[in-house]
Amino acid sequence: MSERALNHLPEELRESALEVARTREDRIRRIQRGESFPQLSLTDRKAWLEDFHPDYRADGKRALKVGVNKDEGVPVELANLLEAWPRASVRDLVENGRIPEADFETDVLIIGAGGAGVTAAIEAAKSGLDVLITTKLRAGDSNTIMAEGGIQGADQECDSPLQHYLDVLGGGHFSNDPDLAEALCHDGPDALSWLEELGMLFDKYPTGRMKVRHGGGTSRKRLHSSGDMTGLEMMRVLWDQCRNLRNVNVMEFCPIVELLTDDDGRVVGAVMERLNHGNEMKVVKAKSVILATGGLGRLHLQSFPTSNHYGATADGLVLTYRAGLPFRDLQHNQYHPSGIAFPEQKAGLLITEKFRGLGAQLVNRFGDEFVYSLEPRDVTTAAIIRECSEFSHGATTPSGNVGVWLDIPMIDDLHGKGTIEKEFPGRYSEFYRHGIDLTKVPVLVYPTLHYQNGGVRIRVDGATGLPGLYAAGEVSGGVHGKNRLMGNALLELIVFGLRAGRAAAEFASQTGSGGQAGLSHIESYLDDLKAADVEETRTAPMLLPRYGKALAI
Repeated sequence: MSERALNHLPEELRESALEVARTREDRIRRIQRGESFPQLSLTDRKAWLEDFHPDYRADGKRALKVGVNKDEGVPVELANLLEAWPRASVRDLVENGRIPEADFETDVLIIGAGGAGVTAAIEAAKSGLDVLITTKLRAGDSNTIMAEGGIQGADQECDSPLQHYLDVLGGGHFSNDPDLAEALCHDGPDALSWLEELGMLFDKYPTGRMKVRHGGGTSRKRLHSSGDMTGLEMMRVLWDQCRNLRNVNVMEFCPIVELLTDDDGRVVGAVMERLNHGNEMKVVKAKSVILATGGLGRLHLQSFPTSNHYGATADGLVLTYRAGLPFRDLQHNQYHPSGIAFPEQKAGLLITEKFRGLGAQLVNRFGDEFVYSLEPRDVTTAAIIRECSEFSHGATTPSGNVGVWLDIPMIDDLHGKGTIEKEFPGRYSEFYRHGIDLTKVPVLVYPTLHYQNGGVRIRVDGATGLPGLYAAGEVSGGVHGKNRLMGNALLELIVFGLRAGRAAAEFASQTGSGGQAGLSHIESYLDDLKAADVEETRTAPMLLPRYGKALAI
């Protein structure tokens, strides 16, 4: 490798990158002989996770003092958000003792405009009912649109939904809700067909056959992709379809800050703030409501960088926890193994797992492989942290951060020149613009907060424990258990977006408008906050993260 290709690297990293290049040929020969770093046993996986994964750090979580999950440990940042007072607009309503007449009425209200929300809207609109999507940012601002690697689905002859199901349970360390996992895998092939019918362009061979790849923890090749911009392509067709539906309306910059219920405990609407109208409060009346608010990445658990979009601040968890709905698995969050560690201005961006699926290896600063490249994500993350902390075998950046190398040039060596540029046009172009040629140099990576594994408990139709309230996507818990496998998030939002949209429309069609909207469901929670002496300056939902000197929204 020409040293010129390493000009973007500081001296501290350049010698290590050269060492990686020097060991590359030997590692490629081992792959060609069918040799690889051995997969860990289940016992070793458990030990590495407990010793090195961030989820298991005692100082990273605390027990909740109030609510239905009282005494359960969750990340400190999330606990502080769940144990918080409503925003001023809602507290005014509580003090006034009455909810004003509705400003907007709809049959189905969908909170969130990412993949799950838009999918649910398309399905609910098929019934002819009026659907309203509210989102606190712009339509499409979401984690979905940033997804790179692909979507799983067992549509190949050598595969089956049963085999997929077994992989999902194994990846989740057998902690998943089996009914939800079964629904995910059963609907997988139909979800792929549905997206194709909408016009999604998957990677295919000239014969028209789908190209599929391995992801970490999978026993079969079932990862379908659109280059390394699968989420962007998915959202393109979802929004094309949604925008053509006359009975779907979208309100941007309008976050929901509280649910509304009637005297029977049924969800009958929500309180909205309009950010571009001075946070003006509005009341929305609805026959059914779908939560599709995404995850919590912007809470930056344990100060990790995050791959999440700007609005991922756990709003849905705050609304449902106050309303008395229990959650599950929120002590388990996904730290993607290959977040970019250098150049440091790109911290938080990911190098998709698909790179490893095509042969790129994770190696330490000496160019030595230290983990099987396709272990499940949580195990790979623990292995990287172990390599950098216990053995001090990570490469150190000028600012003192550490990382290991993802040896990307191996892909062209294994599959032929031009493979990297063809399979990863997005990342290749992005790096090339900054003078970094991914066909020649490895990239320094370190785990990055990526996904909320747990969430609101749901049934297979997306129904929650509150009548009239449904949930889909990252806000819900149980599908993945303690750990999600690559490609199952995009599948989940389609499968459960469709199921929740269908069920919410049926509920709205079969019931009336419900009783008088109120806030009685949060009264006991407010009493508990007072008893726990939670300071009244702590409010939620956060809506947008605060960085530096930024003021709260």
